[in-house]
Amino acid sequence: MNREEKQALVDELSEKFQSHNAFYIADASGMSVAKINEFRRLCYNRGLEFKVYKNSFIRKALDTLGGDTVEMDEALRGQSGVLFSKESGSAPAKLLKDFYKSQAYGRNVKPKPVLKGAYVDASIYTGADQLDTLSTIKGKQELIGEIIGLLQSPAKNVISALSSGGSKLAGILKTLSEKEENAG
Repeated sequence: MNREEKQALVDELSEKFQSHNAFYIADASGMSVAKINEFRRLCYNRGLEFKVYKNSFIRKALDTLGGDTVEMDEALRGQSGVLFSKESGSAPAKLLKDFYKSQAYGRNVKPKPVLKGAYVDASIYTGADQLDTLSTIKGKQELIGEIIGLLQSPAKNVISALSSGGSKLAGILKTLSEKEENAG
């Protein structure tokens, strides 16, 4: 591979990093071709992409993100594959957990692919122990939806109170006017 081809690959990877709000770096070494194909098929079915890159290419592409990504250097050892997600930062973590369950790994066997690091909305997570944390992260759209719901709730309560209060007030006035007619 010549210098131009390498640069084109780094540029492609940089563009993917820019266009995806989340990506995970995982180690799939030791997995059979059949297992990797099964994993990729699961990724495809969930709208994710998994591709293996050289660590040096990943490092160069990380440098284009504009933030401090030095923490990710820990994840750039051994074989590295990148799992891309456009929609949700938790989708790749949930996929990994589901894949582990489907493989029925023994107690002393590390599940593959092993999570080495993740970049989610400019936050960096390193180590396989972060998988549970990552699987509970809410995406930007989910958070916006929750905030809108919280903001709408008080307005709905006020409208409900006014509308029910109005009918109660009308009922009270009607009762009072009927009492006056009956008394007079």
